[in-house]
Amino acid sequence: MADTLHFKTGDGARIAYRLDGPEDRPVLMLSNSIATTFHMWDGQVPELAKSFRVLRYDFRGHGGSDAPAGAYSLDRLGRDVLELLDFLGLARIHFLGLSLGGFVGQWLGIHAPERIDRLILSNTSQHLGPASYFDEQILNVLAASDLSATADMFMRNWFPASMLDGQSTTVEPFHAAILAMSPQGLAGCFAAVRDADLRRPISLITAPTLVIGGEDDKVTLANHSEAIAATIPSAKLLLLRGVHLLNVERPEEFMEAVLGFLGATPNGEATVSNHFTGALRAIG
Repeated sequence: MADTLHFKTGDGARIAYRLDGPEDRPVLMLSNSIATTFHMWDGQVPELAKSFRVLRYDFRGHGGSDAPAGAYSLDRLGRDVLELLDFLGLARIHFLGLSLGGFVGQWLGIHAPERIDRLILSNTSQHLGPASYFDEQILNVLAASDLSATADMFMRNWFPASMLDGQSTTVEPFHAAILAMSPQGLAGCFAAVRDADLRRPISLITAPTLVIGGEDDKVTLANHSEAIAATIPSAKLLLLRGVHLLNVERPEEFMEAVLGFLGATPNGEATVSNHFTGALRAIG
């Protein structure tokens, strides 16, 4: 398995990233949920790396990345991605973002369309509110002696009760990662979500787009996914029976959709497919 590497952004933040898979394959960048690290994708990388050069990274404030003081913005999180791509000399990539990673994916599709080949937006939203909710979360994480209450909240939002009962080797690493997180980093990303409103500009996205949603998602509701797919021209929508971290809860269906949309073949080759014949429906 590849080592974790770092690069420094224009504003001096050190960002952790990792590359897996053959160097001669198309690059697929993965962007994860708030309050997780790039290890959120550990279950998918071995299969994805058969077809792609897989690039993962930690948001500022998360995992192995620095946690600068102050509120972060979606613009800053998007620029972190572009600066990483420039650092690695990558002109164009596929991008898969889940939750906060999906917000970043939408931003890239709007502001850097020349960098995005195919775009997958999973369990995300154009806008989440009210702002007072995120202000309260920011105050709570900065004032708390530990993040155990925040971790419990995220776990209930991310997974069905059946996965939370008893000791689960699947979900426990997610709980542990939150407890180890920087409160400042988490608060900074809460601010980025609070201030993001992409409801109108995502109509400018031109990349072929797949939107994946969870029928039982408690945060980025299924109708959020429907609204995104209805706004992005020619986007495709897939709703799965599940909650929020569908790559963990429904890994087989999730991977089938991702690989099919990206044109990956059973022998590990990646092609650019103009048509995806999976269980999706076109919007518009």
